[in-house]
Amino acid sequence: MIDGGGTRLGPARRQEAIAEQILARGDITAGELAGLFQVSLMTIHRDLNELERQGLVRKLRGGVTAQPSSVFESNVSFRERSMRGEKDAIAARAAELVEPGMAVMLDDSTTSLVLARRLEALAPLTVVTNFLTTIELVAGMPGIRLIALGGDYDVLHNSFLGVSCTDAIAALQADLCFVSTSAVTGGYAYHQEQHIVPVKRAMLASATRSVLLIDHTKLARTALYRVARLQAFDRVIVDAGAAPEALQDLDQLTRSLDVAALLPPEAS
Repeated sequence: MIDGGGTRLGPARRQEAIAEQILARGDITAGELAGLFQVSLMTIHRDLNELERQGLVRKLRGGVTAQPSSVFESNVSFRERSMRGEKDAIAARAAELVEPGMAVMLDDSTTSLVLARRLEALAPLTVVTNFLTTIELVAGMPGIRLIALGGDYDVLHNSFLGVSCTDAIAALQADLCFVSTSAVTGGYAYHQEQHIVPVKRAMLASATRSVLLIDHTKLARTALYRVARLQAFDRVIVDAGAAPEALQDLDQLTRSLDVAALLPPEAS
């Protein structure tokens, strides 16, 4: 790929452009990338090695992906682009549970980020989160008191994790906690990465009520680490794209199930 001035991209700009292609498409082969950027396969593989080291992508035989697996969580940039309509619907329903004056805890999921965008209209609120993207968003909202949870910064999730984070959570008691997980199956919520699980569990333990936010694609996935039983959540919110049989199973396994209808474009 050549820039507008006819100059071939340097390594750093090429890797940035490669990442954009992968995040936009989800999956692509090394051969396609080599042709697109007019470089050798060897050069593409070096670029992909660097992007994998940064946690942006996952190399596969003959290609690369930004899609999640049972042991790999997608980069936050990819997750922000996916299932936008479904997340809007879920967030709209979740916002109905928030009342002015509450202390609301949000995890580092992109679904909770969509909910965070709706909170200014519900102020005054106290918002507690470990997600740097949400911290930066909420910090500029009038009427919102922000409690930013520190800890070890994780670039893949753009959030703060570790013992310092869980200790900070344990010192609080929120009215409502909203979390999302990577997979739901067999009456449990799961996540691919071990170091994420203690933070989500700590949030559940430090809230009077907890709500699980999941788009319907999570019902078709598996992940390695068990976070909690669905019965541990006071409410589960899923979008209406879920199959009827999946919703029936969820209804039997949860304390309270909400199915959020997709919003028209002007309302999302």
